[in-house]
Parts: sequence; C-alpha cells; structure tokens
Amino acid sequence: MTAVTPRRSALYMPGSNARALEKARAIPADALILDLEDAVAPDAKDLARKQVTEAVAAKSFGYREIAIRINGLATPWGAEDLKAVAASGAAAMLVPKVNSAEEAVALSKALDEAGAPPELKLWIMFETPQAVLNASTIGAAGGRLACIVAGTNDLVKEFRGLHTPGREGLLPMLTLLLAAARANGLAALDGVYNDIQNAEGFAAACAQGRALGFDGKTLIHPSQVDPCNTAFSPGEAEIADARKVIAAFDLPENRAKGAISLDGRMVERLHADIARQVVAMADAIAARAG
Repeated sequence: MTAVTPRRSALYMPGSNARALEKARAIPADALILDLEDAVAPDAKDLARKQVTEAVAAKSFGYREIAIRINGLATPWGAEDLKAVAASGAAAMLVPKVNSAEEAVALSKALDEAGAPPELKLWIMFETPQAVLNASTIGAAGGRLACIVAGTNDLVKEFRGLHTPGREGLLPMLTLLLAAARANGLAALDGVYNDIQNAEGFAAACAQGRALGFDGKTLIHPSQVDPCNTAFSPGEAEIADARKVIAAFDLPENRAKGAISLDGRMVERLHADIARQVVAMADAIAARAG
C-alpha cells in the first residue's frame, strides 16, 4: 500500500499576519494553508507574499504540509503569487474558483513554465456553480492536481442558499466533489465551519464530513484543530477491529476466500481492504505524533 498522508485538519492562516505565521509552527494541524487571498487586504498583498515565502523557506513548520493559497490569475496579484509559490518550497499551491478542467490544466502548465519542482502539487477550490457542473472533468484534469477543497461559504453565496446545521443544500455538491476526487485518486477536504464558539455544531459537521468520505476539513481557527483531528482519526475500537479483520484474512485457510465469518458477522474481502486503509492511517498518525 502506498504511503498515507494524514490531512485531517487544514488550517487557514493569514499571510499578512507575521505573528500568526510564527504561531502556526506549534499548531498540531496536519496542513497549513498560508493565505494570500481572502484573508489579506489589497494593500497588504505584497507584504503577505513576502512573509509567506520567507516563512516557508525557513523550513520550520515540521511535519505540517504547507499549501499557499494564491489570488486568482485574473487579479492584479495572481501571476506574481504563482511565481513566488513555484520557487517557495511549499508542498502545494491552492487556487480559488477553478471552474473547468481547462483552467486546472493551464495552472499545472503555468507551474511547469515557472520552474516549479515536480513535487509541488496543485490544489483547487470547488466553490462555484460552474465547478459543480464540471466536477467530473475537473477531477480528471491530471497534471499536478492532487486535492479538491470545498469552498462551502462561496457555494452557499453563489447558489443563494442558506447555511443550515445539516447542510442540506450543500450535500449534492459535496457528493459531486467527492465523486470527482475519488474517481481520480485525489484528496478531498471539506469546507470551513464558521461558528467558532459552537463546539457541538462543529463536532456534528466534522462527523458528517467524515461520514461522507472527506479526508479532513479546512479550518479557520486554531481551537478547531484538536477536535477536528480527533473526528477524522480512526478510534481505538475501529483500529482494533481493523487489525482483527486483517489477521483473519491472513490466516492460511482464509487467504483465498472472498468472504469469511468473523465474530458472528459476514466479512468480505473489501472489508479487509478498508481495514488496511484504517490501519495505515492510524500508523501514519501515530508516527507523526511520535
């Protein structure tokens, strides 16, 4: 099985706030999205770009996967943002409002032309009606594309919907995002939860996101990191059961079987595959904690 990268929590950090960038080094998020876009005022864009690229170059974020969210290429700052990210040493470039496969392909090519190393991945935000309608082709764009991020606030705005506790209006769109990601071997991150003080509501949103199939969730405040990590981590009972399923199928008498009886339930070969995914994630999380 290929190496597993935990992306349970991806915390947005404003690139114009030097103190926030410094604090990010101690926050236990799996990923940090250093933001040059929404969180940065127009007159602070150049400063944010400079501070973010210097922070990434210092290589002081430890195990955290670093993505830099740029301004769209149609803005006055996007082209310079892309060039800076290409040379930054970040793991990924996150681009807002990607509406088509053609745009995703062009972004990969632009990174190539800017001299970005092959390991720099493209993450794109899924936040417009056009993206929803083009989900299948966007997911198949290839190139550097590695992750699709739900922009739920923008989706609600663009569809003229409402934020509801159960996110009923968003579920069809989130399902399309996940289908596009899973069909093409991409990571998928759920959107943010706005009410920082509502711990119960946040827990419910995390549980829903994990049940849908997301790898993790984007976050807007450090206080959300620990509960998010817990929600998207396999629990002790889940890990123990997964190990039991793997061990049962590894027995000589079961290795050729498609289904077996285990503790009074029928377990199929696909459950063993799921179990291996659970154990691989648990091991990756444990190694990171160590």
